[in-house]
Formats: sequence, C-alpha cells, structure tokens
Amino acid sequence: MPNMIVIGSQWGDEGKGKIVDMLSADMDAIVRFHGGNNAGHTIIVDGKKYIMKLIPSGILHPAKKCLIGNGVVLDPVVLLEEMNGLRQQGLTITPENLKISAKAHVIMPYHKLMDQAREDYKSDSKIGTTGRGIGPCYEDKVARIGIRVCDLQDKALMRKKIEIALLEKNVLFTNLYKLPPLTVQQVLDEVESTCDTLVPHTADISAELMAVLKDGGSIMFEGAQGIHLDVDHGTYPFVTSSNSVTGNAATGSGIGPNVFSRIIGISKAYTTRVGSGPFPTELFDRDGEFIQEKGMEFGAVTGRKRRCGWLDMPVLRESIRLCGLTELAITKLDVLSGLDTVSICTGYLFNGKAKQHPPQRENALAHVTPQYEILPGWKEDITAARNFDELPQPAQSYIRRIEQLSNTRVGIISVGPEREQTILR
Repeated sequence: MPNMIVIGSQWGDEGKGKIVDMLSADMDAIVRFHGGNNAGHTIIVDGKKYIMKLIPSGILHPAKKCLIGNGVVLDPVVLLEEMNGLRQQGLTITPENLKISAKAHVIMPYHKLMDQAREDYKSDSKIGTTGRGIGPCYEDKVARIGIRVCDLQDKALMRKKIEIALLEKNVLFTNLYKLPPLTVQQVLDEVESTCDTLVPHTADISAELMAVLKDGGSIMFEGAQGIHLDVDHGTYPFVTSSNSVTGNAATGSGIGPNVFSRIIGISKAYTTRVGSGPFPTELFDRDGEFIQEKGMEFGAVTGRKRRCGWLDMPVLRESIRLCGLTELAITKLDVLSGLDTVSICTGYLFNGKAKQHPPQRENALAHVTPQYEILPGWKEDITAARNFDELPQPAQSYIRRIEQLSNTRVGIISVGPEREQTILR
C-alpha cells in the first residue's frame, strides 16, 4: 500500500474517522500530525461507538502502530482519560502500539483558563473556540516558552518553565480577566499525576516512521479539523491554531514530503460548520433541518449543533488546489436520501464578479452570493448499497457531477456509519 494522507476538505467533521479506520486495516502505522483535543473522530464498529480525540483511529486495529506527532498539542489529562475509556471498551493500549512524540507540546491548565477567559471577554466577537487551550498552547510553542512531552521526565525543568509562563499569564488573569492567579504547585499537581503513565509512551516519532518505511511498511497520516480551518489558508480569523493542509503532514510528524503518494480529501455530500465564521451555502429552511436531524449533526467532542448547507464546490476546489488531492471520499451520501432535489454551489458572485474559488480578503466569504445547480433527488434507502451500480441513478449522477466540477475522482463513497457501509470504486 502507498503512504497516504487522509484529510478533511471542508470545515472539519467530514467523517474522517470512519475512512481512516477502514483504510487502516492495510497500513502498518497511523500518525496524527496536528491539532489537539478540539477535534474528534466517531467510529462505529458492529454497532459499538468509539470516540477518539487524540489517539489515531488505527487503534481499533490490533497490531497497528499508532503515533502522535510533534505537530499535535497534547492535553495529558484528556489523553489519559481517553486511553482509560478505550481500554474499558476492550481495546489494548500499550507503549508498543501508542507512541507520543517527545517534541509534542503539552496543554497546561493555564492554557485552558486563558482560552476560556479570552472568549468570555470578547462578548460579541467570539471566534467559537472550544476553550480547550489549543490556541494558547500553540502561542507558547511559537514564543519558545512551551512545555513539551519530553519535559514530563524532568520535573525540575518543568517547574522552572511553569514559573516563567505564569509571570505573564497571571498578570493577564488578575488585571484583565479579573481571575485569581494560578500557583506553580496548582499546575504541577494536575500535570504530574499523568507523568508516570504517559512517559513510557514517549518516543522519537520521526525515527519510528523511518523504521516502518525501512521495513517496507506503509504509513497513514491522519489529519484533524478541515482544510478551511487552516490558520494560514482557512477563513481567518475563524480558524484553528495549526496548519491542517497536507503540507503539515511532513512538518508535524518529522518526515520528508517525498514519502507521500496518495492524498485523500474527505468531503460530506453536503457541508457543515461548527461555531462562528462565514458559511455561504448555509441553509435556514426545511432542507437544512432535514439534513441536520437525519445526519445527527452534533460535534463528537463538543456536542455543539452543526450548521448545515449544500455542497460548496468553490471550497472543495480550493482544498484540491491547496493540498494536491489525488482523490475524494464522499461521506454521508445516505443523509440526502428523501429530498426532492439536491443542490451544488458551483461558484460565487462577489462584487458583481463570478468567482470559482473563495475570495482572498478577510471575511469576504461572508459577502458572496452562491450560485446553485439543482439536481434531482432520490427517495431510496441507499445504506445497503455496496457498489456504485446499486445506487439510484440520481445519486450516481450527483457523484459524477461532483467529479466533473472538481476535476477529481471520487474513489470512496460512504452510505452509512458502519465500516461495511462503504463503496470502493
């Protein structure tokens, strides 16, 4: 099997977990390369639901090597809870099958407090952050005052770094946000309780990946969030705090880009978005309610209701251009069953001019007028379809139209939440 990247090509929540889980069966290692526990994958196997926030989805397959790369920001308390929860569901998690980059940065209690305090302070200009400390942790990483997983082994160094970090943060907590200051011991008490369990999982992920390749193995690089939440290329400032484009798969895991040969972009058959930010095709009518309810569109990690709309082709074309996608995987096609018609946004009008890609000015996407192509819907239940020819003709036409408008092959179609409810073309 070729080494591959699997990445979300919209605003996240595209159903990456199921696709990664399915493809992981043929891979030797699965590595998560960015983001934190603000993202999550829901996977259903034999009717049993698993929710992963930090651990790669390959953990559901015995003997697979699951790696958390240096580009991830790691909340040790959340990771420990996730490990224990998955063990209670019968999964095996050991330092042999789950390894964490020594270079990954650690989300500290003051990062979470800062994240929440800022969002509360903004009042009417909220970004829609999950409040899990992701952004402040990446800030400390860039400011070169971050605490890394390797520091969990050196408690004297960790104490010194916490003291430095709290000098500035406590000024903000007490003077701007009117919160009580944090003490070094408060922070240490929370983090130290996780050290003995997590330290044995620490590894050089770059070396681990190279060892897999030297043995002739194959690697999957698992993205979080979606391309249009990328801090550089997304709908800034309504974005995440890391690079979610495919280029970061190399940086965030410690390997050269020459190893990638297959890049799969996951897209729902429609579009969703959580939190604030522009969303040109958002629906506020009965069709939007139908999609939201039938698709059970609630965040796996946050539980927040997702905004729903028609498939946005300019957004998808931008993802293909930014990430060099070699194919698309279309998920939740079954959710559209029952609609009289389905629509695809084929382009925008912006300042009276036609646009095939999102305009590049800040928040300009909030001021475009989507241009729609309306196609016939279908009423049949398609969840039992296992090959393309078993889909109703309108559903086949919908997929083919996506391929034509994106100039990209649709290689995978998901028609339900279970592993086997998938069409491989």
